Amino acid sequence: MKRFNVETAVGLFLVAGFVCFAWLSVKLGDVNLFGHPTYSVEARFGSISGLKEGSTVEIAGVRIGKVAKIRLNPEDYEAVVTMELDQGVRLSEDSIASIRTAGIIGDRYVDIAPGGMEQYIEAGGRILETESAINLEELVSKYIFEKK
Repeated sequence: MKRFNVETAVGLFLVAGFVCFAWLSVKLGDVNLFGHPTYSVEARFGSISGLKEGSTVEIAGVRIGKVAKIRLNPEDYEAVVTMELDQGVRLSEDSIASIRTAGIIGDRYVDIAPGGMEQYIEAGGRILETESAINLEELVSKYIFEKK
């Protein structure tokens, strides 16, 4: 009887360990198992240098979504960024999407400046006003090699 109790305790300990490992994997992998309600919005940029799928989308420093897909529009050679935003966040039609850098050499993210219009962007809609990423190398080379 005593051996059965020890085996049961070890089995329960292993099951608890596997459950903790699975929970940690889901949290670190940013996997959404329970379908957190989101909707998609796209924006077009001239340059998204350094932006990656999975990058955050923020308003006033608060994470409201993530970059779901990045593709190139073959007609006008602009980057089309599809963002998945939290369902509770409503963007007005005159919102501005900008590519920003966290710190001096940090990761790129999309920062949205909300507008003041009363009409809102619907699911699958598009942010019309955008600001492309600033290329630091171009600015430095322009400053260094500029002729006076």
